[in-house]
Amino acid sequence: MDTRGINQMIGELRATAQAAGAKSTAPAKEAGGVDFAEVLQGALKDVSAAQQEARGMAQEFSAGDPNVNLQDVMVNLQKANLSFQQMVQVRNRLVTAYQDIMNMPV
Repeated sequence: MDTRGINQMIGELRATAQAAGAKSTAPAKEAGGVDFAEVLQGALKDVSAAQQEARGMAQEFSAGDPNVNLQDVMVNLQKANLSFQQMVQVRNRLVTAYQDIMNMPV
């Protein structure tokens, strides 16, 4: 999964926040807050891992591995598909939020 666009958007959001005089994310992290970029990257890695696992199971099944059954393959493929669709929706919401912020009058 290509994450360059999301990383670029996160960087632009941070630059915009710093230009507006907002505090950086470091104090929030020290105070027990969560770094949004880390959470987002963790979610991207989870989606990628689910897709790779499902793809690997599908390849093993098509190769005739007797330890892999069709039901498990189909369930894992559907889980990977749903997690990918969810990540696409998160990306769409981020893009919409970014556009809303950029269109705000200063």
